Amino acid sequence: MGDKVINMERKVTKFGNSLGLTMTEALKQVGLELGDSVHIHVRALDGEIVIRKANKAELPPGISADFLETLSEVIESYDDTLKGLKDR
Repeated sequence: MGDKVINMERKVTKFGNSLGLTMTEALKQVGLELGDSVHIHVRALDGEIVIRKANKAELPPGISADFLETLSEVIESYDDTLKGLKDR
């Protein structure tokens, strides 16, 4: 992967009940594959959405990906409650 800049224009389309766009070639250029994680930064004032490849971390021995997924779901479900506990 070099420093080559690729400019492309895409139309926003409907995928089920969601809006999205296709950019397979751009994803390949940064080494993203099906199932990889990304970080998305929305800059509403600039009208920009920046997508960055997430760094893959090695899981400690004894911690499975399923455990982390379940933990993430619990944290998301109880986000307001956890934030409330922080302020007590």
